Amino acid sequence: MQRTAEAVSLGHPDKTADYISSYILDRIIKQDKHARYAVEVMIKNNTVVLGGEISTSANISALPQYIKRALAEIGYDDRYARIWGDCVINPAQIKIINLIGVQSVDISRGVDANGWGDQGVFVGYACQGEGQINRELFLARKLNNALYDMARKSDNLGIDIKTQITLNDGKIETAIVAIPMLRDENLTDFIVSVLGERPANIIINGTGRYTYHGSIADCGITGRKLACDFYSTAAPIGGGSPWTKDASKADLTLNVYARILACENLRNNDECFVYLSSCIGHNELPSGLIKTIKNGVISYHDLWCNQKPSILIRAYGLDKPIYTKLCRKGISGILPNAK
Repeated sequence: MQRTAEAVSLGHPDKTADYISSYILDRIIKQDKHARYAVEVMIKNNTVVLGGEISTSANISALPQYIKRALAEIGYDDRYARIWGDCVINPAQIKIINLIGVQSVDISRGVDANGWGDQGVFVGYACQGEGQINRELFLARKLNNALYDMARKSDNLGIDIKTQITLNDGKIETAIVAIPMLRDENLTDFIVSVLGERPANIIINGTGRYTYHGSIADCGITGRKLACDFYSTAAPIGGGSPWTKDASKADLTLNVYARILACENLRNNDECFVYLSSCIGHNELPSGLIKTIKNGVISYHDLWCNQKPSILIRAYGLDKPIYTKLCRKGISGILPNAK
């Protein structure tokens, strides 16, 4: 049976947008841990558009500096722009369109009462194996991280990277890599060394040429890489993007909680799914269910869960500036008790 998963680097424009929003939130939480934050980011060419709501006592006049620092952390700095020229974003030419308002008073009254800031459904997943995620996703992410680390130090390789792994009955059938190159470079041996076996097929830059990249080649928008950040095709994706929200939003906290519960309830099962739902303004969860699979046998258990937002926020340190770290890991990269 074939199973395929994809991973993208922070240099991919959609993940760049996610990271910018997460970076801004970290800076705000350092000043105001009670901030209300929901900011979407679109990045195209050298323009960054911010849209959403922020209610905070923090000083947000430094948003332009935050955006440039976030880009530099990813690798889009002045050195990179000198190497790649017109093929990539230039941090010295960044323009910002700011469409940020404040949180609706109708929403804030519910959050002030320790209720959730949104309604929705959320899914957590875990399975046996490295990282307690499906192996094709683990390998796609492992390869992507290795290529990204190499590209950060290279004068030839770019950081807008996609990797895709197809397994067939547990063996790697196909590895697909998209990585910018100024000059042709043979990466086959490196790919094999990272994966630990030689795929039957290795495809590097399927069109034969890949130089224009990042926001110059592709418009980046927050929340478009959820399949990479969650569980690929192994499990449904619950809620919306977690990278553009503070912890009062269920999209962030309940997705984190569902993943942790799935890992904790995996035990001797092959797979574990956790399904949660929330209601805006209420702190009790309308529904909770655990589904486990062992040797093809499916079992269901109702999950009574009445954890108030404030309890989960404190338990997982979500009132601290950890959002860029979470954005780097992805929801499926979270493990219980991991530092």
